[in-house]
Amino acid sequence: MGKRQFKPGNMLYPVPAVLVTVADREGNSNIFTVAWAGTICTNPPMLSISVRSERHSYHMMKETGEFVVNLTTESMAWATDYCGVRSGRDVDKWKETGLTPEKANVVDVPVIKESPVNIECRVVKVEELGSHHMFIADVVAVDVDEAYMDEKDTFHLSMAKPLAYSHGRYYGMGEELGSFGYSVRKQEKGAKAGRKTSKSAEKGAKAGRKTSKSAEKAGGAGKVRKSADVNGGKKATTRPEQTRKANSQKSDGPRNDKKRQK
Repeated sequence: MGKRQFKPGNMLYPVPAVLVTVADREGNSNIFTVAWAGTICTNPPMLSISVRSERHSYHMMKETGEFVVNLTTESMAWATDYCGVRSGRDVDKWKETGLTPEKANVVDVPVIKESPVNIECRVVKVEELGSHHMFIADVVAVDVDEAYMDEKDTFHLSMAKPLAYSHGRYYGMGEELGSFGYSVRKQEKGAKAGRKTSKSAEKGAKAGRKTSKSAEKAGGAGKVRKSADVNGGKKATTRPEQTRKANSQKSDGPRNDKKRQK
């Protein structure tokens, strides 16, 4: 079967379904769900979120220039969906979802305690693209849950079971299929194995040539020993044989031949 062409649209899935927390200057805060979020720069660390201008939280971010991206988990799926379909104008989402607000380290916006990672951001620029306005921000702090840290201080986000969003549905991440760079590492191992096999083959060929030469030498020595036996060599001839040969020479020697000729 072939491929069908759709009209231009957003089909870049899956994406993280994050909960964004905001607050106004009076301290009123809200939570809303964002699917259009992503990393845009490593150094300096920056990310962006795209938001419709009519959303209740939009004016809070424009007012303070701060927000927090809270990563979500499978256990937070219901709350993540709820915060995307209910407006902070009508309900207190903290109360309705049971999520816990905590003070952030840098910005004046609460973080969600239940989230494994809280990314504190300050807006650098707002791009009014169309249906959505993109808030481009610097990452000013990252807070991680120590429950997912190991004894070597390595953070394991997979242990938190992150949540993903794909075309209107929420999914868990599933099993790990590889780590960054594993495809290259496999090729390198294969190449090394190939080189080792080649070297082993070369060694085997050399060993074979040595064996062949040894066999040739051994074959030559065998011929020499056979000639020595034919010629009556001492090592190959026993005493009874020597006696028979001596008697034969006496009876059939040249002198007896001359007498018979006469």
